[in-house]
Amino acid sequence: MSYGFKLKVWGDYACFTRSEMKVERVSYDVITPSAARGILEAIYWKPAIKWVIDRIHVINPIEFEGIKRNEVTKRISSQQVNKVIKGSKEMIYLDTNENRAQRTTLLLKRVFYVIEAHFEMTDQKGPDDTQEKHYNIFLRRARKGQCYHRPYLGCREFSAHFELLEGELPKSYYAEGEDVIDLGWMLYDIDYENNFTPKFFRAQMRKGVIDLTKEVNTF
Repeated sequence: MSYGFKLKVWGDYACFTRSEMKVERVSYDVITPSAARGILEAIYWKPAIKWVIDRIHVINPIEFEGIKRNEVTKRISSQQVNKVIKGSKEMIYLDTNENRAQRTTLLLKRVFYVIEAHFEMTDQKGPDDTQEKHYNIFLRRARKGQCYHRPYLGCREFSAHFELLEGELPKSYYAEGEDVIDLGWMLYDIDYENNFTPKFFRAQMRKGVIDLTKEVNTF
């Protein structure tokens, strides 16, 4: 029995921000593996399972659009939050008039992906945790469109629509184009067990498919 899934994901806008951009947001050309994993975890996640992205199918052409957005330049400190948790009556807030800046965002529009993924059992599984159990729970939730929170495409304001794909793959815009398109260095994932260290990989799209099942060299 296979425990892999294919999930259609689409939305009007997306922004998978390049980490080297410090002020202005500039999106990667396509969804990153870590963002794809986040969408699956929004639908179903338990400590007993770990999601692994196998392939990313880019269905629509890659299109960029530049917009301006209002963003806050500061954040409330954890020390202030802890004071309130401990009973402090101090009001904490950000003055959006003083701490707001208009910044340019280069984002993607009309995105459509198919995410192929599977899950692996972790060492936190219990005696009742089986692959069949988690497979059927995810299957049911994805078919019904259920999620713990609304999945998003890089930024929370860019909501993602999703649907379980149980038929044929839709044809990619790049299926009959160049054999290989080099997308450059892209964020692969965050190593949460090693001081939140980011890992990058060289992303190459072949006929609209980024295949992560082959050996991925990260740094």
